[in-house]
Amino acid sequence: MPKAPSKRSTQARTKSLSKTEKPRTASPENVDFAKMSEALVTWYRGVKRDLPWRMNRDPYRIWVSEVMLQQTTVAAVIPFYERFMKRFPTLASLAEAPVGDVLEHWAGLGYYSRARNLHKSAQALMVNGFPRTHVELQELPGFGPYTARAVSSLAFDEKTGVLDGNVIRVLSRVFGISAEFWKPQGRAELQTLADHLAQVEHPADLNQGMMELGATVCTPQSPACLLCPWQKTCVARNTDRIDELPLKKPRRDREIWLWNAVVFEKDEAVLFVPNTYAPFLKGHWILPGTVERVTSAPKTFDYKGTVTHHDIFVTVSRATANFKGRFKGEQKWVKRTELSRQIPASMIRKAIDYDGKRKTAAQESLLT
Repeated sequence: MPKAPSKRSTQARTKSLSKTEKPRTASPENVDFAKMSEALVTWYRGVKRDLPWRMNRDPYRIWVSEVMLQQTTVAAVIPFYERFMKRFPTLASLAEAPVGDVLEHWAGLGYYSRARNLHKSAQALMVNGFPRTHVELQELPGFGPYTARAVSSLAFDEKTGVLDGNVIRVLSRVFGISAEFWKPQGRAELQTLADHLAQVEHPADLNQGMMELGATVCTPQSPACLLCPWQKTCVARNTDRIDELPLKKPRRDREIWLWNAVVFEKDEAVLFVPNTYAPFLKGHWILPGTVERVTSAPKTFDYKGTVTHHDIFVTVSRATANFKGRFKGEQKWVKRTELSRQIPASMIRKAIDYDGKRKTAAQESLLT
């Protein structure tokens, strides 16, 4: 194994690169993937965390955890996962439950389309069984490339690599790859490397090892390189490029929206309409109202919400007039006692219970 150069010698080498020369990367043709995989699996088996979805290899439990872990940390997911599995311990219990129950037990995790797709896929799986390959799984609602590969490899040992944020960071650094992973070509390059590494007897341990390495050792800031089983051959470490890799995905411009939400209420029930007018909370039943995109935050508003790249400044109006004929198209009344089951988005429920004390932009800044 080559000895890692000192930081001084690495800096000198970097300065000597010509403008057209690219920093060294590891060529797949010259990589001993089997040896790398063996080292990672051995490391993982010795340090793996005791997580509730690792109790067994039940594809249902693994699938639920992978969906929950999208956009959410392990520490944050555990209590939600345990509560969800207590209510829906089996695939059949999830498939047979009303979607309102599923949404209620998903509340707090956000991205509610994930819960709806989970419910839809559970019903399909009860009819056709659990596919064992990522290609078949991707035919189901909510199974993207990552989730399908994770379930097929972790539950059924399919020899396919996974590619989440942690794995992207590990592969980019270990192989010294400046891949634009948010684009198809860059993602395909990293997927190929992940697939090479997964050609082992136990791809489940290999893939979990990759994710564990990224989550606990090869972290975004201040990675613990001395604990890494691949430290000696890591290109980024040996060329002083850890801070450069992976490449930074360009941030999507944030959008500022004003939402005038109207609360119609009678007999302890609130009126909702399908969201056909707002670019946020798509697929939800929301309060009637209007939205407007603006270039700067308003001076006064009732409260602020955030959904993906949307900053939403909400004003709440209440109406007690006759509702007949006010809205065309589909609508429904939801009893207050059913709100948590049918309307999971906290930003919507906050409007219903809003106390009427309007904030200024200055006051909001003190709370965020």
